[in-house]
Amino acid sequence: MRFDQLLENDDLLDALWDMHFDECTPIQEQAIPAVIEGHDLLACAQTGTGKTAAYLLPVIDILSTYKYPQDAVNCVIMAPTRELAQQIDQQMQGFSYLLPISSMPDYGGTDGHTYDQQRRSLKAGADVVIATPGRLLAHLSMGYVDLSKVSFFILDEADRMLDMGFYDDIMQIVARLPKERQTLLFSATMLPKIQQLANNILNNPQEIKLAISRPADKIHQEAYVCYETQKLPILLSIFRASPPDKVIVFSASKLKVKELARALKKENFKIGEMHSDLDQDTREDVILDFKSGKINVLVATEIMSRGIDIDDIQLVVNYDVPREAEDYVHRVGRTARADRDGNAIIFISDKEIGKFKRIEKFLGKVVDKSVIPSEIGEGPAYESKSFKKNGGKYTRNHVHTKKKANATAASKNIAEGMVAKSDIENMQAAPAKKRHNSNRRKKSSHSIEESASKKHKKRRDNNPPEEK
Repeated sequence: MRFDQLLENDDLLDALWDMHFDECTPIQEQAIPAVIEGHDLLACAQTGTGKTAAYLLPVIDILSTYKYPQDAVNCVIMAPTRELAQQIDQQMQGFSYLLPISSMPDYGGTDGHTYDQQRRSLKAGADVVIATPGRLLAHLSMGYVDLSKVSFFILDEADRMLDMGFYDDIMQIVARLPKERQTLLFSATMLPKIQQLANNILNNPQEIKLAISRPADKIHQEAYVCYETQKLPILLSIFRASPPDKVIVFSASKLKVKELARALKKENFKIGEMHSDLDQDTREDVILDFKSGKINVLVATEIMSRGIDIDDIQLVVNYDVPREAEDYVHRVGRTARADRDGNAIIFISDKEIGKFKRIEKFLGKVVDKSVIPSEIGEGPAYESKSFKKNGGKYTRNHVHTKKKANATAASKNIAEGMVAKSDIENMQAAPAKKRHNSNRRKKSSHSIEESASKKHKKRRDNNPPEEK
């Protein structure tokens, strides 16, 4: 479906044309009409499907078509991280470039000048405020922010906000909002805690669920079952066989990220690192260098798994097995974006086999296991369950890797300078972090349609269309 079949404002459609946005993605095709009709929305779709445009476009279309207060905040968008808040604001500026709609990103990690700019924009009443929970609460506590006229409240990546402990912050912000509002909740997963939050803040929502928590089909996934000390030699072997370009390597902790980045820099790769110890300016510089090609490999913690919109990532490497299956999905979801193909590799140590078996069970498939280069040594045994049912029962597959590492070969690699032994030992010791189609959407229930119809009628009555 085309955007001009769903949206009314000509200036918005012109901006989309200039940005080469022609066809809706499935989540956009279903979400945009629901928002325009006035529904509350509970939407679940995997990362990289266009969720941001799915809520920004209808809100911009409505704000530009009907009369809303010019000196008040009309829409609040919550994001878990400043990186995602920045990305949303960038898209907002592009979509509304030809329209008199103001927006402001509000997040921490900035200097006093930026904080003062945020304060002035909030007092003046920016149309759309894109904020992280903690920073918005900080402004609210000062008494100069009025959210009483907010018409749209949107939570993006709500599951991650809950993972980060923002539930109480979200509810404090909700308490400052008018009861008569439209609330949209977007999440990559549909866990019980998301349903609980939805029950507390949504009113008869329309639900959209698309490909919940599964990697895109265009991602080729493979795994190496190895010992911890073999991970770096395997990674170097991969990079030497195929020089890296636009690669993200995820590791479990910032300490391990620093050690791994140091080891790769010694091998003369163009390396950048991303973790919570970096200030905002440094983070932005690293992302710009990565996008421009000054950096070929970005070693990062979970901070890069969401909210970073880079379409041409060629390879994602999971240096460690994530604690949760959803984290694995979000990490590999950095590649194969914008209808491209992508590759994802994961290293599974003998102590991480159990965790990865749970991920395979979640995925409903067995990820292909690759053979470790012979000069690096032999890896541990891996046994997994096949997910093809046989007479109602799961059958077992054996992945034939060796039980013990070849210490002689590993020592030889170290001696030849493939990697410093101290680098391996430091990373081994680093603590792991704990932690469009044509099918239209199904009709919602009569009660939901009636509720949305009343809300849409009230919008027309209270905010008549602008005269042209």
